[in-house]
Amino acid sequence: MDFFAQEKMRERVLAIAKGEYKPEPTEPKIWFTSMRSPAEVLSDDNRALLKIIQETHPESISSLAIITGRKPSNLSRTLKTMSNYGLVEMRREKNQVRSIAVATAFQIFA
Repeated sequence: MDFFAQEKMRERVLAIAKGEYKPEPTEPKIWFTSMRSPAEVLSDDNRALLKIIQETHPESISSLAIITGRKPSNLSRTLKTMSNYGLVEMRREKNQVRSIAVATAFQIFA
């Protein structure tokens, strides 16, 4: 993404934060500054992980690690990144953190 596109995105975000602009429901919810970012976040493995979360409703990261065969520390980092982009909600319940798939279908506009 070039500088001007980044600056336009920044201006839009600030206008929303100031209450000067209200986005339409059909407008994009997640913005990336390069094509590399969505490629990494929406990799085949991560999309499969979202599907597993959606289908199995794991009680914790530990139980998701068992289901997926992934290490909890690796899984935790991946889920945190996905949470930062609004793809997963991390909900603390009792002494555990539960992941909830928020987004499972994607449209990419360039």
